[in-house]
Amino acid sequence: MRRIGAVILAAGMSRRMGVPKLFLEVHGKPLFRHSVECAIQSKLDPILIVGGEHVHLLHEHTRDLSVEIIKNSEYAKGMATSLQRGVEALTGRVDALLVFLADQPFVPPMLVRKLLQTYADWRSHGIQIVRPQYSGIPGHPVLFDAELFSEFSDLKGDEGGRLIISRHAAKLKLIPAEQSLWGADIDTPDDLKKWETSFPPT
Repeated sequence: MRRIGAVILAAGMSRRMGVPKLFLEVHGKPLFRHSVECAIQSKLDPILIVGGEHVHLLHEHTRDLSVEIIKNSEYAKGMATSLQRGVEALTGRVDALLVFLADQPFVPPMLVRKLLQTYADWRSHGIQIVRPQYSGIPGHPVLFDAELFSEFSDLKGDEGGRLIISRHAAKLKLIPAEQSLWGADIDTPDDLKKWETSFPPT
């Protein structure tokens, strides 16, 4: 059985929110923890959280969970540095990984399982990237096969994995998500109020 891990990007600077948004509560839990619990429920292993300035708070809020946390001291240079730290930490330990954004709390395990099943079904046909689409717009989490890990060193700034995805368009499989709101991210206090109302507690 192939081993698939998770990298959860939680080093953002929260410029638009004005406060460390990942620790604001959504349905009684810190915002970032929803992504972590989704990865756990999806049986991904290992689960690695990449933090920045507030990495100590990530430790504080995950003491009861089996996760790994590393600090990206260069988080201010953009998302690419966090991706690189996460991929470096899992290289040689997994056959593939999923990249989650910690400010997207509504991604359900059923969607992750669909991505994993698609990868299992299509890997032998050359598929190495699996990504959800929300109303036709590609989003996260994104699965990358380990054969692509070395290319993360080419990333810069906030481009994320787009460069790798564009290089390997023939190896990409897009999966329509049943609900576009699953891909909602929290960037402002208004977002927090809006989406929390749209998604009642489970």
